[in-house]
Amino acid sequence: MSSLNIFDIAGSGMNAQQLRLNLVASNMANANSVSSSQGSVYKSRQPVFGAELKNVIDAENAASKVEVLGVVESAAPAVMEYAPNHPMADKDGYIFKPNVNTIEEMANMMSASRSYQNNIEVLNTAKQMMLQTLKMGQ
Repeated sequence: MSSLNIFDIAGSGMNAQQLRLNLVASNMANANSVSSSQGSVYKSRQPVFGAELKNVIDAENAASKVEVLGVVESAAPAVMEYAPNHPMADKDGYIFKPNVNTIEEMANMMSASRSYQNNIEVLNTAKQMMLQTLKMGQ
């Protein structure tokens, strides 16, 4: 594996965690939104990641990047709340709130932020190692 592949691998990890952080922000921003029907309520969104393997046959040159496979909406039902005086209540007096769990989203945010920081550390360490290698010839 080329020593420059480390920058591609860490960069793909950073891109994946940035998407994850953006989805957490979107979920948190819509956590308290209200709708008058089950079909139009905001649904929690989560990223789907996979490993993009390169040169799997040649073990010495094997490299794996993070690939974003897509974004999925949660299948959990919306939260139904009885609020007959709410202006968005349906004919039965119910409003619908998103299926966003703010505690889970905060945990996702901390995990994604830490993963992003770890990838930055990988990049900095690889850069320092390359600089020290170049200094050896002096």
